[in-house]
Amino acid sequence: MTLPENLERVLPEIERGLFDVLVIRTDFSDDEAWNAVVGELHRPWGPSGEFAAAVRLVDAPAWSGAAADEVLAAVVDEDLMVVFLADRDTMRSPARALLALSTAWEDVSGLDPVYYQDLIESPEPREFRAVPASVHGVQVDLALGNVDFTEYAGAASAEPDQVLRPI
Repeated sequence: MTLPENLERVLPEIERGLFDVLVIRTDFSDDEAWNAVVGELHRPWGPSGEFAAAVRLVDAPAWSGAAADEVLAAVVDEDLMVVFLADRDTMRSPARALLALSTAWEDVSGLDPVYYQDLIESPEPREFRAVPASVHGVQVDLALGNVDFTEYAGAASAEPDQVLRPI
């Protein structure tokens, strides 16, 4: 998809607390599915629903069809550990699973294999899928350093459908 000349893929300045979840919509094919995702994201969360949802949404057509690399290139918030995408798979999935992207992920393709063979052979995971009800816990745990991205990616990959759900 080619963007019209007047649209840029630039993240707006978003006042965001440390525990606020950032979700970027990259698929605009199904408004009903998007509204369902937004509704789920705004539900209280926690074991008994005791925490208010804190969500920052980027719902701008300029992001339509954006790839993960484009989104990550636009992220400049050093405190942001993860960004969630509402992409084509999100809109088509009955679980409405968002794509969680690590902002700390590094491309290892240019590393010298003499010194970095282990890292090249098994790089850190860059992404996983998570239902909207689990994204708040992911954000908080990553912000506090309680759990790292690799652990969440592993938990998601252990599920039959490869989707993280609230623990």
